[in-house]
Amino acid sequence: DPDVDAVYNPLPNGLHGKWTRAALAAGKHVLCEKPFTANADEAAEVAAAAAKSDRVVMEAFHWRYHPLARRAREILDGGELGRIKRVETWMCFPLPMFSDIRYDHALAGGAMMDAGCYAVNMARFFGGEEPEVVSAAAKLRTPDVDRAMRAELRFPSGHTGVVHCSMWSSTLLRIFARVVGDKGELRINNPVVPQLWHKLVVVAGGKRRVERVSKRPTYEFQLEAFCDAVLRGKPTLTPPSEAVANMRVIDAIYRAAGMEPRRPS
Repeated sequence: DPDVDAVYNPLPNGLHGKWTRAALAAGKHVLCEKPFTANADEAAEVAAAAAKSDRVVMEAFHWRYHPLARRAREILDGGELGRIKRVETWMCFPLPMFSDIRYDHALAGGAMMDAGCYAVNMARFFGGEEPEVVSAAAKLRTPDVDRAMRAELRFPSGHTGVVHCSMWSSTLLRIFARVVGDKGELRINNPVVPQLWHKLVVVAGGKRRVERVSKRPTYEFQLEAFCDAVLRGKPTLTPPSEAVANMRVIDAIYRAAGMEPRRPS
């Protein structure tokens, strides 16, 4: 349809790659939900297709476009925490509806894919580098579908990290990030949907301060960034290359937990 400029792809995980490629083939810009694809290999295929086109492809990690994420980056880059030693992220919420598509292996479901893609994205963002997966342990809903996951990370500069995610575990609800440096600590309650409520705490130099920023929805900032990219050629914070990097960590976590990465539907 020549009247359609862009496509929003909110399909189940296992269908993201197929229909993003189809939209690109039809000449459409794409805002694709996270996780970008079923696995890193498929993400690389979509990234290659995007690179060959003149279309915008953007992964919908909406939290990255909010002023809260920008403020956290300023604090980390400002040096008041000193050398980063540890990064910890949590994305845990209750989803006891086990018939939900997010528990469906055929649709590339699992806690690591749904909640975990956020936890990994936060760990990479706050850690500032691409991590290696040291170990991982899953709690299973079925033999091939995780309901919770914990993974230990190591970053090239020497700091470590841990990601926690769950859709059904003893940690019913926790959306949180913590960065520990040798001079201070950053803690953020609800970095993912700060429009509902959030709290940024910095402890450094013997002092503690609390900061809060805009309560405007993350989705509005994301949509504005997508429009800026499509209409004015501005770069995005979550291009296909970022999506490929995120999927590589997710795949590595599954393998470290003795499971297989997801497959396209």
